[in-house]
Amino acid sequence: MSQQTKWSQFSVLISVFFFWGFVAASNSIFIPFCKKFFQLDQIQSQLIGSAFYGAYFYGSLILYIVAYASGTDLLNKIGYKKGIIYGLMISVVGALALAFISGSGNATFGLVLVSFFIIALGFSLQQTSAQPFVIALGPEETGTHRLNMGGSVNSFGTLLGPLVVSVILFGSITSVQEASIENIQELYFFLAGLFIIAAIIFAYAKLPKTTSDEKLEKSPKAMIVLLIIGLVFLPVLFSDLVKEATGISKSLIIFSSLAIILTTLFVSMLSAKNNPEGWGAMAYPQLVLGMIAIFIYVGVEVTIDNNFGALLKKNAFGGYDESHISHLISLYWGSLMIGRWTGAISVFNFSKSMKKFMVMVVPFVAFGVILLVNIIKGNDVSDFLMYPICIAIGVIAFIYANEQPVKLLLSVSVLGVIAMVVALTTTGMVANFAIISTGMCCSVMWPAIFALAVNGIGKYQSQGSAFLIMMILGGAIIPPGQGAIIDLESVNDPGVHTFTQLSYVVPLVCFAYLAWHAVQTKAVLKKQGLDVDAQVASGH
Repeated sequence: MSQQTKWSQFSVLISVFFFWGFVAASNSIFIPFCKKFFQLDQIQSQLIGSAFYGAYFYGSLILYIVAYASGTDLLNKIGYKKGIIYGLMISVVGALALAFISGSGNATFGLVLVSFFIIALGFSLQQTSAQPFVIALGPEETGTHRLNMGGSVNSFGTLLGPLVVSVILFGSITSVQEASIENIQELYFFLAGLFIIAAIIFAYAKLPKTTSDEKLEKSPKAMIVLLIIGLVFLPVLFSDLVKEATGISKSLIIFSSLAIILTTLFVSMLSAKNNPEGWGAMAYPQLVLGMIAIFIYVGVEVTIDNNFGALLKKNAFGGYDESHISHLISLYWGSLMIGRWTGAISVFNFSKSMKKFMVMVVPFVAFGVILLVNIIKGNDVSDFLMYPICIAIGVIAFIYANEQPVKLLLSVSVLGVIAMVVALTTTGMVANFAIISTGMCCSVMWPAIFALAVNGIGKYQSQGSAFLIMMILGGAIIPPGQGAIIDLESVNDPGVHTFTQLSYVVPLVCFAYLAWHAVQTKAVLKKQGLDVDAQVASGH
């Protein structure tokens, strides 16, 4: 990175990246805890993720509606600095609300969901501001380096989140305490304090001007599609109320909403092909395919882990209780860190042989960090001794793909399918490792999908990027879908695991779709005279 990079501001900004990862990954511990504490079924417990990731969609949608109505990008007008400050303060409100609720002794699950929604609403505004802001904090040519560093810090947050929250809720390995929601009060007071400090530092920091009065092209047909998706998702958020009012089962509500959202996107792509006027970025099939793929990818990344605690409780998969699953949860998120650290190697100007060497070494260095953090926490890491085999398989896939987006996405998607087949047909640590290893598969999907989706869309890159970010919504609806299958287990017996294990057919289908997406998107781009893999290969 150039010396022109504004290190003092950048160091604050990457701390915000840490918060996003820390809170998102800690949901993996908080979900099974809430399920037990509030006596929820699996679908209800997954509403934590629905509130969290749903807020990302609605936050982005609100910004887009305002921009559409005014003809000006509001966030670009007020500046990314203020966008991050406002986002931090919104998250402060959510964190304080959760702290007061948890300490009151009268906490309800509904209030917890509202608090999580508010925290994530702030995160949505922060993330929308942060990516272009990172670019503005130094030379444009080193912007990718800073984004990758931010992603690496985010991954470190996802590694620590489950471990820290586990200690707060259940105590250490040597002194397990009775779990109580009051235990998290200090954590969220602390997080609220950190958000406030970060906001104050941002407020007084001298940062580059990032305002613009640029008029945006309106895309009324795309707006209608986004509004339909927003309306269709609402019954999922309020599935208990809808069931009470209509008698419709929560499973039917979730799968119907999922089917309508995906059908709407596919029909939009076909309609735009016949008449592209009024669709904006969605006139390009690669962009709409990318929206669907981001929806599926975020959904599979979240659902694999958020439902993992339910599987680990079964005797056939270890018989762990909520207080002893943090090491396996952290290994899943740590696997994403392994993949992202490895993916970040490509932005550095190493020779071909050095890159290959680093790709073989960095994943195991990252694994060493995971071991160290777990040892410090007091976790038994003897379970991890065979995991380097999974890492080695991932390394082979990364070397084979050679940074080419289609090849990489296809390779890791196929590996994800294989891992899910193993998880569905075996038990014990073999199945557990198969599930955990998909973290490495998911780790490199976002940039690959994103690069393919915005390729060749010209002046619509900014709008297309906003549409893709909205599709984080997949993390809000696919996990409850898997939870619905788990809830088919009518007998609450740790020895019974049929439907809980069978539920991993959901991520199996997701990975299979992502493999199809890689092939299909390549064909769509080829018709437009574009070949991203060839472009990347020619640059080596």
